[in-house]
Amino acid sequence: MGARVRRDDRECPLSTTVQHVGEWWTLLILHDAFDGFTRFDEFEANLGISSSMLTSRLKTLVAEGILRRRRYQDNPPRYEYVLTELGRSLRPVVVALAAWGNSRLAPEERSMILVEAATGDEVDPVVVDRNTGRALDDPDAYVFAAGPAASRVMRARYRSTKSRASAAGTV
Repeated sequence: MGARVRRDDRECPLSTTVQHVGEWWTLLILHDAFDGFTRFDEFEANLGISSSMLTSRLKTLVAEGILRRRRYQDNPPRYEYVLTELGRSLRPVVVALAAWGNSRLAPEERSMILVEAATGDEVDPVVVDRNTGRALDDPDAYVFAAGPAASRVMRARYRSTKSRASAAGTV
């Protein structure tokens, strides 16, 4: 997938993240893993994915350190795929994507919702700042900026973005 990332975007965390987990089947495999699926045949049956595509996606997820391949049977050798800490850290991203999808639907049109396990009450996930608890959906309050490792090109991008936002009255 590396060829899909523009040379100027190689340092952008959004571009590099999409390179690793942005493929449609990958997100669905991760969703199944979060629901407790671990075995090849479970993923294959639940997703209706071809075995060759599933093999390819699982190999990539293992190579990226998102899943770990673990033997669960010796004779014949059988493996399962379990989430690593890195993989588990993607759960809020998948939850946010599902919530965004549901936000466009009427409640009666939603085929999957997020609920509190103990009560069964539906929850409304939002992305918040860990330090303040404030929702990050306000583009006037939260903007991207060049980080400490930003290249000259990235720094120039965010200088010009801030200037454009200021001129438009959105910063």
